[in-house]
Amino acid sequence: MQNAKNFYIDGKWVAPAKARDMAVIDPSTEEVCATISLGDQADTDAAVAAARRAFATWGMTDPAERIVLVEKLLEVYNARAEEMSRAISLEMGAPIDMARSSQTTSGSWHIEGFLRAAREFVWDHPLGDWAPTERTIHEPIGVCALITPWNWPMNQIALKVIPALLAGCTMVLKPSEIAPLSGLLFSEFLHESGVPAGVYNMVNGDGPGVGSQLSAHPDVDMVSFTGSTRAGRLISKAGAETIKRISLELGGKGANIIFADADPKAVKQGVIRCFRNTGQSCNAPTRMLVERSRYDQAIEEAAETAAKITVGPASEEGRHIGPAVSELQFDKIQALIQKGIDEGARLLAGGTGRPENLNRGYYIRPTVFADVTPEMTIYREEIFGPVLSIMPFEDEEHALAIANDTDYGLTNYVQTGDVQRFRRMARRLRSGMVEGNGTGFAQGSPFGGYKQSGNGREGGTFGLHEFLEVKAVSGWG
Repeated sequence: MQNAKNFYIDGKWVAPAKARDMAVIDPSTEEVCATISLGDQADTDAAVAAARRAFATWGMTDPAERIVLVEKLLEVYNARAEEMSRAISLEMGAPIDMARSSQTTSGSWHIEGFLRAAREFVWDHPLGDWAPTERTIHEPIGVCALITPWNWPMNQIALKVIPALLAGCTMVLKPSEIAPLSGLLFSEFLHESGVPAGVYNMVNGDGPGVGSQLSAHPDVDMVSFTGSTRAGRLISKAGAETIKRISLELGGKGANIIFADADPKAVKQGVIRCFRNTGQSCNAPTRMLVERSRYDQAIEEAAETAAKITVGPASEEGRHIGPAVSELQFDKIQALIQKGIDEGARLLAGGTGRPENLNRGYYIRPTVFADVTPEMTIYREEIFGPVLSIMPFEDEEHALAIANDTDYGLTNYVQTGDVQRFRRMARRLRSGMVEGNGTGFAQGSPFGGYKQSGNGREGGTFGLHEFLEVKAVSGWG
């Protein structure tokens, strides 16, 4: 990649102020696949200054002008989608078919959703009939720091960059240093689309470096972050000094509640959904709660399903799952699987070590535990790998108690043939999202969580509001 060691600042590709090379590792092979630069304070300052200068004009543009830019970006994105799929597959290990069908298309899907929301958005309106001379105006918040993760790189970049652009904000993107190739390519797309100088800037770096510098920077008005709850706490503290708006999309420990009257395929589908993207999704249904009368059957089905899931290199076509993203993640997942065994969970499938046919690469055996109890580590901690925990419940109240017994509250899942029961459960589950009977969420649906899963919402109109201030003006006339 031509600009792998450069940053995109003020409309140009520029070299870092000081060379700090970092190898990008292909998780399928453990080999170096690219080398990027890590930014430092001088690079962060230059990017923020460019965004601050550009805001004076971009923040005053007509929303229609901003929509035209994003429409052009969508054209470029779709035309170069295969490049993006290959970059994502290489950098974070998504199998190439999955990268094409889900990873890359998640970006274009969100761009389309934001365009629909922006075309319908009322940016300026009267307060109401009782106050004819007062108006409510929605204005861009200013310079935004956008810090994105490695697990769904285009999904998360699109969920931040696109609403910020449409709202009239200027920005500095810091993609994950573990999976930076997609962010570099996306920056090329924006440049090709004609984004004005300084409106969009991109600096590679790590969390303690560029991430912390952006979070504490006095000229940054907002930080939008997706990642771990631990990092979210640090960003909140860093931003508190200047009272920045902090939007956080953090971890999860989703419960998949399967009642006895659920679809016969509910268990199989729950296992597959948990292991999708090698289990590296914050909204994965990692805790399967099964009504007691169906429990024994469910654990047999789960074990059989996991045994049929194949694991292999990201470069190979097929429906297998790929490796974990890095050695650090591999070691963490292995340690938590061992913890589950040591603390007495019943191992139904998988376990520690690589699959038998693979001796290199960060591959994890698809793992299923049964009889998991609240005092176990795997019940509490987000594993972020292909590891499923199954436990029985007695009735609705018991299922709710287990599902809500977590510090997280991102997504819960309910499988039942009883519509009224589903609605009761949906209202009482403490999470930002509740998926019923495998029905996916629509374009523009608000994505975000309760409790330690975060405090913002992304997608559609809800995502636009994250990047807007509300101004009351009286005496408008």
